[in-house]
Amino acid sequence: MTTRPARARTRQAALAGMLAERGLLSPQWRAIWEQTPRHHFVPDPAWRQLRRGCEPVTGRERMDLIYSDEPVVTQLDNGEPDGPGIATSSNSMPSMVARQLDALDVRPGHRVLEIGTATGYVAALLCRRVGERNVFSVEIDGVLAAQARANLDRAGLSPTLRVADGETGLSAHAPYDRILSTCALREVPHSLARQLAPGGVLVAPMTDVFHGGATVRLTRQDNGNLSGRFFHGASYMPMRSHRLEKPGPPDTSTARRRETDTAPERLHPLGFALYGSARLPGVRMTHGFHQGVRTVWLQDEDGSAAVAGGGTVTVYGPRDLWAEAEEVETEYTALGRPDTTSFGLTVTPHGHHLWLHTPTEPLPARSRRSPTG
Repeated sequence: MTTRPARARTRQAALAGMLAERGLLSPQWRAIWEQTPRHHFVPDPAWRQLRRGCEPVTGRERMDLIYSDEPVVTQLDNGEPDGPGIATSSNSMPSMVARQLDALDVRPGHRVLEIGTATGYVAALLCRRVGERNVFSVEIDGVLAAQARANLDRAGLSPTLRVADGETGLSAHAPYDRILSTCALREVPHSLARQLAPGGVLVAPMTDVFHGGATVRLTRQDNGNLSGRFFHGASYMPMRSHRLEKPGPPDTSTARRRETDTAPERLHPLGFALYGSARLPGVRMTHGFHQGVRTVWLQDEDGSAAVAGGGTVTVYGPRDLWAEAEEVETEYTALGRPDTTSFGLTVTPHGHHLWLHTPTEPLPARSRRSPTG
């Protein structure tokens, strides 16, 4: 009869094999993943993320989730009781972790800083690749940090862990050859950029009000700037200090409805979302379904908004956000609808600049439309 530990090892090997077959794990990484059972780093209770919230998983269902290519939610509501059930920490989707580690391009002996220890799983993988003395990880939540330490202790691993805000990094042990953020950033903090060694690499999921997330690989240049390309979509929980407030409702007294030939699907590709984030800064875009119809919502800080789907659009407030989005979509189409990897980011002490094809082609913000009546 197969023992439970043997069954878990078999499932971990199958997960690593699936990732390797997809070209996401090198032979070296595959061996490390096979040594690091995922369920050792998932607490009980755990939850599955659904469209409208999280549901608890137990028993066989829990193990099935852990050994699938899905994220496992490991904390709700920052650990506070009786909250609304919003996911605030997770063990990330294995394929996304594999892509990030591949992009990080770590080698034995590299010094690596991880932002967001969470369960300690990624720290464990890094320890087995570069050596535990070369892994440093910060976690803002003391309870999560303690759980991660216990998980890593059980695995016989002792990286340097600190309870700290990832915004500030861990300057005491800088510089680092590699920095990996496992939470989404609105912008790369200057403190992290300064802690990266010349020629070092930072990999992080970036988030913007216009797109749900895209992972970028940045290299530190001789002048101290960071620059590199986006390489894959990624929806990660944001760093706590980078979370957004929920926008208020639009002024419905200004509603204007009309027909539109632009389907919401035209605005859905990540390439468009990256382009639109540069051209329409500060405008929020959300995709979803309303009464079974694909819908896109746009909103600005001044109360302007637009809701489009099913061939019609309703516009609110002084700006005609839908007309602006249509113009930006026309620009994007004229450029050949470039994909995610066509875009990149440069980070300087003076700000962030999103570019298309080359860093010498930064994308400027478009001029706002004049207020409408």
